[in-house]
Amino acid sequence: MKLYVITEGKQLQATKDPAPKNDPNGNQKTEKGTGRPMWSTQVFVLDNTGGEIITITTAGEKPDVTVGQLVAVEQLEAIPWATNGRNGVAFRASSLKPKTGTSAAK
Repeated sequence: MKLYVITEGKQLQATKDPAPKNDPNGNQKTEKGTGRPMWSTQVFVLDNTGGEIITITTAGEKPDVTVGQLVAVEQLEAIPWATNGRNGVAFRASSLKPKTGTSAAK
């Protein structure tokens, strides 16, 4: 079962430039089945209850977003994980793009 996050009514802002998602050996990871390169982008998510920083993984072309830009995300999926007594939630999206005509740094 896939768990999608509703982003309507939330403001998303890039807080780090997209970077390759690397394995422990420093090699960029690729998406299983397609071989597309994977990218990690840190984003601040804000709504009327507060804010949180998350890292969103995308596959394919490097997202064309920069620090401070408001961004639009498509199909944001929350993926719970647990390994060696640690656990958390990873986030993956089909795309991450600049929100046209907007910038939070004014």
